[in-house]
Amino acid sequence: MNVVNLLVPERIRCGVHVTSKKRSLEVLSVLLAQTEGEPTDRTIFEHLIGRERLGSTGLGKGVALPHARVDGIKETRGALIRLGQPVDFDAIDKQPVDLLFALIVPKHFTDEHLRVLAALAELFSDHAFCERLRSSQSVEEMYQHIMRWQADSPGS
Repeated sequence: MNVVNLLVPERIRCGVHVTSKKRSLEVLSVLLAQTEGEPTDRTIFEHLIGRERLGSTGLGKGVALPHARVDGIKETRGALIRLGQPVDFDAIDKQPVDLLFALIVPKHFTDEHLRVLAALAELFSDHAFCERLRSSQSVEEMYQHIMRWQADSPGS
């Protein structure tokens, strides 16, 4: 799965200041709703928060992968934010989260949804990669780290 294809620099933010899990999901929803004629940021937020009610998407080690299948979108897309200060995300390790990669997929893309989540879980389980994202000074630098990781991955 080519993670780079899910993400464009316009859907990346670095040093975002929020005080809650809910607010972080709102920021991600706005980034994901940038395509006209598709569901609004409010609709995307409702899907993401609905998924969180089923169980936290906080993976641990400061990382969360909020995700949802959404009617009315045409392609899978992602958004990435690095928070200025970590927030409680009910993560499995009880640690606050500062790196969030949100994913939305078309409602009927069940298999793709699972493949993309597996690829993202692999990506964000790489401690050195996460530290590079955390030390990035710009959106462009964060994007370059993702492209570099993808290029270095087996099967790319």
